[in-house]
Amino acid sequence: MRPAAPRPERTVIQASSDPYRDWLRARLSAELGVNEAEQIIQGAVQRRGWTALRALGPRDVVAVLQDVYARLRDDYGDARADRWLEGTTLDLARFAETVPVPAQPTEGPIAPAPSPIRWGRRAHDLPLLLARSHAEIAGRSLAGIRANPDLRALERAAEWDVQATQAEVRRWETEEMLSRLRADHARIEVADQVAAAAAQAQLLDLNVRELEDAVRTSPAAAPRLAHTRLMAAQTHAFLDAFTPLIDLADADTPLTMLDVDLAHARFSLGVPLHPNVLRARQALNYAQWHAGDADGSPAVLQAHHALHLAQEEARAQLDTTLQAARAHQEALRDLKTQVETLERRAAQLQGLGGDPLSLARVRLDWRQARTAARVQAHRLEEALKLLDALVSEGDTVSTPAP
Repeated sequence: MRPAAPRPERTVIQASSDPYRDWLRARLSAELGVNEAEQIIQGAVQRRGWTALRALGPRDVVAVLQDVYARLRDDYGDARADRWLEGTTLDLARFAETVPVPAQPTEGPIAPAPSPIRWGRRAHDLPLLLARSHAEIAGRSLAGIRANPDLRALERAAEWDVQATQAEVRRWETEEMLSRLRADHARIEVADQVAAAAAQAQLLDLNVRELEDAVRTSPAAAPRLAHTRLMAAQTHAFLDAFTPLIDLADADTPLTMLDVDLAHARFSLGVPLHPNVLRARQALNYAQWHAGDADGSPAVLQAHHALHLAQEEARAQLDTTLQAARAHQEALRDLKTQVETLERRAAQLQGLGGDPLSLARVRLDWRQARTAARVQAHRLEEALKLLDALVSEGDTVSTPAP
């Protein structure tokens, strides 16, 4: 296997019912040979449980490229594997910008009689319901266009329409998934705060006892004692209110440490796959069909401009999400080090028979550092889930760090 240097894509893939599989086969054959390339593709299909004859899309191709990348890292090291992946991913991004994913039409009439809408649904369910309806209508429209010879010139634009509506469905499915994930994260984060408050209450109670002894010999300590008693009373009131609402065992859930390379070139594929970019490209195809040979028509120029703006916005969203993920990842690493240091200090104090006040103070510091680390881990996971939805088949965050 010989990783090639990045190069612009020059191979013209003829129109077919499975253009992404053809592109992948041609690209891997140049590196591995025809037989080995086909074996890798078939192995990825079988391992992931994909239907053998269904057409592949950009996300499926990215999954196979990840398999090859892992193999290249083992055989040639990170540097050469990264160069190969960067060039291949950029070529795939260019290919995805010009070739829509093969779309299967939805059976049935173009405009079927709608069934009655079930009112009373939660408001945040409605965008997903609407997106799925648009995807179904786009699929039926594609079937109607393919069945009418007079409309065959619209087939390409209709395929982009199907791809755009399906991307919109994925977008709202991602929102729904993130909503559930954030709810789970919020439950654990509240448990962390309650556990930290319990550790603080223990420390404050010990401080009160110490200050009560001090007041007997030095009345000047009375203001500090009064303030500490007030803080302890407030903390216990907080615990009385929130402890019954949570499962304190959630606070002892292990921290999630995600080992993800956020410098991956494959994240660039998120721009041509963004729902807004796909929708703008569909509008451009439609404008070009409507204008015929008049490529310089105002409608075509306006559609080109709208596509450029959509690409810039998608790139900005992708970059913002990546930067946020990197910041959370860096903060998490630092906080993990603090948590481990405090764990060792607490173990040493307990082993040496340290005084209860010092041990309580270390345990509070440990709880607070762990709470902060948990927040960073959760925000990192949420950012990676969003990147998954934009870029890959959804397995980026499945590898916890040892």
